[in-house]
Amino acid sequence: MAHTVHSTLVRVTHWINSLSFFALIVSGVAILIAHPRLYWGETGSLGTLSLLDLPIPLTLGHSGWGRYLHFLAAWICVLNGALYAIAGLFTRHFGKYNVLQRGAYISVVFVLFPLMIATGLAMSPAITSVVPALVNVFGGQQSARTIHFFVAASLVLFFFGHIVMVSLAGLSDSVRAMITGHA
Repeated sequence: MAHTVHSTLVRVTHWINSLSFFALIVSGVAILIAHPRLYWGETGSLGTLSLLDLPIPLTLGHSGWGRYLHFLAAWICVLNGALYAIAGLFTRHFGKYNVLQRGAYISVVFVLFPLMIATGLAMSPAITSVVPALVNVFGGQQSARTIHFFVAASLVLFFFGHIVMVSLAGLSDSVRAMITGHA
């Protein structure tokens, strides 16, 4: 099966994004373990009714390192992703895939990731003090957190689907093409 030859920019941004995505998942889980309850609206705490209690053991107060790593990895992912998306538009990178691949990649790059960024920023008191309308769009910081969680779950599902599809297309050849640029 023929494997797509990728440009250096696509390959580099792909692997940077892979590393930052892994860091975001690890740090996101650490943050979630510190408070595995989701709420809707502006506020939520252990003493209030939750929208959803996740079946994760609660470990209060242990997410400091997770928050720092999440913030760092998020900005790496945002800057790297912006470079990938802009370059992809200019080089028509997204046009070389079949209709299902194109739909999946466009949904991830231009819908899910921007929604992740917006909900992440809506949870930041520093950002919402400057742009309060951002948190209002989502109905409050806790609503933004809940949406952020479900979009993250969607991205993880996409990741596993991506790995399955790459494996079905020929894992070693696909990975070689993404590392070296040669099929």
